[in-house]
Amino acid sequence: MVEELVAAGVTLASAGVVYAMAAARVVKQYERGVVFRLGRLRDEVRGPGFTMIVPFVDRLQKVNMQVVTMPVPAQEGITRDNVTVRVDAVVYFKVTGPAEAVVRVEDYRFAVAQMAQTSLRSIIGKSELDDLLSNREKLNQGLELMIDSPAVEWGVTIDRVEIKDVSLPETMKRSMARQAEADRERRARVINADAELQASKKLAEAAQQMADTPAALQLRLLQTVTAVAAEKNSTLVLPFPVELLRFLEKAQQQGPQPVQQQPVQQSVEQQPVHEQLPAAEPPSDSSQG
Repeated sequence: MVEELVAAGVTLASAGVVYAMAAARVVKQYERGVVFRLGRLRDEVRGPGFTMIVPFVDRLQKVNMQVVTMPVPAQEGITRDNVTVRVDAVVYFKVTGPAEAVVRVEDYRFAVAQMAQTSLRSIIGKSELDDLLSNREKLNQGLELMIDSPAVEWGVTIDRVEIKDVSLPETMKRSMARQAEADRERRARVINADAELQASKKLAEAAQQMADTPAALQLRLLQTVTAVAAEKNSTLVLPFPVELLRFLEKAQQQGPQPVQQQPVQQSVEQQPVHEQLPAAEPPSDSSQG
């Protein structure tokens, strides 16, 4: 009798150990447990730590609550200004409702990925190329709102959406490079013109100062000759100031008038011309009769 009781006790203990091992579950800190009892969802969501379920009756499904980083494959589309581009992005999301994520959608990861791709294509069609290149913050917010609206019903919250890269055709890249080069050239010309304007003002002031002090112009000329001669050139091109020519011209006009010499008249002796008349011939004798 005692042996039978001992054997029954050992059997019950073994069955209890097996039951405990079958019912014991451990939920990690970043997970939550959703329990289905005979196919029906239990209202209680099991937190992290050790928990027990009814073996062969309950089924515990763990849901990861960490932030998931999901890359969105590159999507090709046409912008509003008719430019073909390829855009890829990355989505950061996490599960806030474990029960909804398990019950309302078959695979919430796949659902978020497909929603992100369709939303990215929609954003490409509604935006212009300049917005995709320079105004990404606004596009990121719009894309996040488009993905988050249906994801809330799935127990998923979108933390952030970032557009990673925008690929352009080679022809468009060359066009943008020419545009940037032209803009740089325009800015360089504007800066150069502004510098010329400022230099002209300074030169006008210097010219006015030199006009008041003529000796300053000669000193400036000598400084220019000194600067050029320092290069040890074999040929020296020296500018000749126009003011110096005018000074010499005025000095010549104010000088004494030169004495004009009267031409010497040479007397020319005129010799009389004697005309020789032929001598008169004697009258011829008439024939004798």
